Amino acid sequence: MKDWVHALCALVLAGAGVLPALAQPRVLINPGDQAEGNRLAVFNAWEGVIEAGLRKAGAAGAQAHLSGDATADMGAGRAHVYDVIVAPAPTVGSALRHGYVPLLGVGETARAVLVTGADSAIDGWSKSRGKRLGLPGQDSVVTYLLRGEVQAGNTTLAQQYASIYQTRYQDALLVCLQLRQCDVVAVERSVAQKWLDGGQKVKIVWQSREVPGLAVALRKGAPVAADALRAALADAWPRVDERPAAQLSARDFDYVATLGYFTPRVLAGATLVEDPAQVQQLLANGAHYIDTRNDEEFAAGHVPGAVLVPYVEKSAKDPGYDARQDAFDLKRLSQDKGQALIFGCNGAECWKSFKASHAALKAGYKQVYWFRTGFPAWRDAGLKVER
Repeated sequence: MKDWVHALCALVLAGAGVLPALAQPRVLINPGDQAEGNRLAVFNAWEGVIEAGLRKAGAAGAQAHLSGDATADMGAGRAHVYDVIVAPAPTVGSALRHGYVPLLGVGETARAVLVTGADSAIDGWSKSRGKRLGLPGQDSVVTYLLRGEVQAGNTTLAQQYASIYQTRYQDALLVCLQLRQCDVVAVERSVAQKWLDGGQKVKIVWQSREVPGLAVALRKGAPVAADALRAALADAWPRVDERPAAQLSARDFDYVATLGYFTPRVLAGATLVEDPAQVQQLLANGAHYIDTRNDEEFAAGHVPGAVLVPYVEKSAKDPGYDARQDAFDLKRLSQDKGQALIFGCNGAECWKSFKASHAALKAGYKQVYWFRTGFPAWRDAGLKVER
């Protein structure tokens, strides 16, 4: 009887406006490799379309967040921080592995290419080895694809090239070629084609496979149905792209999602762990779980009993990273160097736990376990999650 009365009271209070409204779906929008002046305009256009689509699909508007950090976006997707993600293919491909479904995408696909001077002796991928490379920022789709292809060949960009020059704007890489400061540069195919159409004396010597352009993904279990939101977005689509929306499936992201697994499969001195059941056993035997993600991801869900010690990552995501660019508070670990420590973050493509494990080994810890598949594997195994 009390439960029935409480429920009736709650309905009455809600109708009177005494109770707070339902939370609005959280939306992440990353415009991708846009010029700085265009980012806000692209964000505003997408924000309007997503909010209109959510309302039409039955949700309570949207709380939209503008991002320019693909690395953080991937972590947020793996941690289920957002209900809707609008982002380039690497971010969406990562999210699809962790409980999201693709809805729609822009008509134009993306592809990374290597470009050199028209008179250069470089005529292919192998001939670029040992040369000076020009590259967009590390969160660019282009860099993501190139780095993935290089690491798939069991090497790194630093090992492949004599030097690497990075700039936020892809058009600046043409200047690097013209001034002979770069031997080869990596840009999007559309950028290279613009150079060729403009009469620039360059040539394309290698290209990656195609990946979807900017796309929309919805978290499974979000307060709106995928079919309803897909239909509502299609109606509002002309506000963000004059071409019809592309219908996307998870298969369209297979290639880029595979390239997301960047971390090595070995770490000298540490014990690699990928099975959540093994982590569960280690915890039962007294091991400490160190969560190296950020506050927001930790709050959205973590392994019970985990201690949050964020690894603040600025260095490159490859085996030759410079740890001096990062920050990790070793003092927050157990002072007993013999204590078993498990380091985890957001999956096999998250480098924070790899780097934290390496830092602990250098600091003299004897029992370091690197949980490579991290919290997503724990959650997806149906094990208890604290929030």
